[in-house]
Amino acid sequence: MTGGRIHGYKTEAVVLRHFPIGEADRLFVLYTPNMGKVRAVARGVRRPKSKMSGHLQPLNRVAVSLTEGRDLDIITEAEAIAVYPSIRNDLTKLSAAMFLAELVDGFSEERSSSPSVYKLLTSALDLAEVTDNPIQLVRYIQTRILQMSGFGPELRQCVACDTPLEPQTHLFSSSQGGIICPNCRSESGHTLMPIPLNVLKVLRFFQQNHAEKALDLQLNAQLLGELERVLDGYTRFLLERDMKTAEFLDLVNPHRVKKAFSIADPT
Repeated sequence: MTGGRIHGYKTEAVVLRHFPIGEADRLFVLYTPNMGKVRAVARGVRRPKSKMSGHLQPLNRVAVSLTEGRDLDIITEAEAIAVYPSIRNDLTKLSAAMFLAELVDGFSEERSSSPSVYKLLTSALDLAEVTDNPIQLVRYIQTRILQMSGFGPELRQCVACDTPLEPQTHLFSSSQGGIICPNCRSESGHTLMPIPLNVLKVLRFFQQNHAEKALDLQLNAQLLGELERVLDGYTRFLLERDMKTAEFLDLVNPHRVKKAFSIADPT
């Protein structure tokens, strides 16, 4: 607010999540193409006659009008652009989409613009609506969000000695953000995860290709489980917490396998 004038603006956004405030309001976390993550309040949206309530559902892509507030912006109008009925009617797709929304939320700073992340998120929701393999889509998007957020990981050379990696099983270090070659294992001093060669190849492919090509890969349950182990372990380390939606995603995952393990370096 400047000079007593209230400034309004319009934007497209994806609703990442919401929670109640007071008796009738909700606080929304939106992801926008030009401002990144934005927190805003919708007044009276929890009342039965609210015209905005149905539009401002989590995962909806919406067109919103807002006015700038002292602490939080105020949503004055909202209209759904895409509501993704297939996602909402399929527990696996729904849990996958909520997982992706939490990823974007967790790796985004407020008011930090990233049109590429917005495009990735909306493309992921569009694909989740039609794909038969939402779990594979999750692992691809998870890889790309890590990459776009500046966390790599480094998959082509050892992060300790910069030596190009040989085609064999290696070790993944979350704290160092990439692969540790066998020669550097004893000097690492970090907790490491085994990463088989086929998992490494898939992660490299994910980093370099579009989602449609990533979904064309034929990945079995064991390989998807290995991808989950590495990516979720790395995500947990970076966010310093477990993903709230990860357990639900695991429960409804049709390719569910037993969790694998990490190993500690010898001291």
